[in-house]
Amino acid sequence: MERTTGFLQGLRDSLPIAAGYLPIAFTFGVVAIQSGLSSWQGLAVSALMFAGASQFVFVALVAGGASAWTLVAAVLLMNVRHVFYGPSLLSRLELARCRVPRPLLAFGLTDEVFATASARADTWPGRDRDVRLLGLEAGAYLAWLGGTVLGAATGDQVLQRSAFLKDSLDFVLPALFCALVMESARHGRRQVVFVALAVTLVLSLWLESYLALIGGMLAGAASGAMPAPPFLRRGEKGR
Repeated sequence: MERTTGFLQGLRDSLPIAAGYLPIAFTFGVVAIQSGLSSWQGLAVSALMFAGASQFVFVALVAGGASAWTLVAAVLLMNVRHVFYGPSLLSRLELARCRVPRPLLAFGLTDEVFATASARADTWPGRDRDVRLLGLEAGAYLAWLGGTVLGAATGDQVLQRSAFLKDSLDFVLPALFCALVMESARHGRRQVVFVALAVTLVLSLWLESYLALIGGMLAGAASGAMPAPPFLRRGEKGR
């Protein structure tokens, strides 16, 4: 009974995350269909990856005819930061004796889940923290799948009725790039901003703009997992 209550409380805690995920996942569903994937393929990407911006990059690369090795490398680079989320959260929640399979918790760990769980760790009962984290992840995951299904199922109809939205799809990757840069700048991570901008500018000299943006996003994400050089550390938050 206690575990069920903890899980339901985790679902409740996920509501703010779910509200943010639904429109983004809806957009992904639309983009997946417009890129040539079937509804089931788009849903499979969300169900198996559950990786936010990485999914948009994945679909763009698939549409561009990228090789399987390129797809794998791109997704790994975009999500390398999650390698550090798990140990940090286990320590924060004091989950030395975790009753929920850790691979399951690792799969559902996103930026927003990590931030929410870290912020609320002190308010969660110690013995139910693993189940509550599972509920938090489950709510976020279901919202992401639901948004993808809606986007894939109704995207064509929505785009047919709105030329503005159809034209706006061309700006999905630039918007994701700007979000990466702005979020990194807000948290004082100059290294990510510098690398993402520099790589994008260099690649744009030889590649199409969408490929240059993808390259910049991948390089910026990868650099976030590495120590920043001294000249970029000055002024960073927490130093």
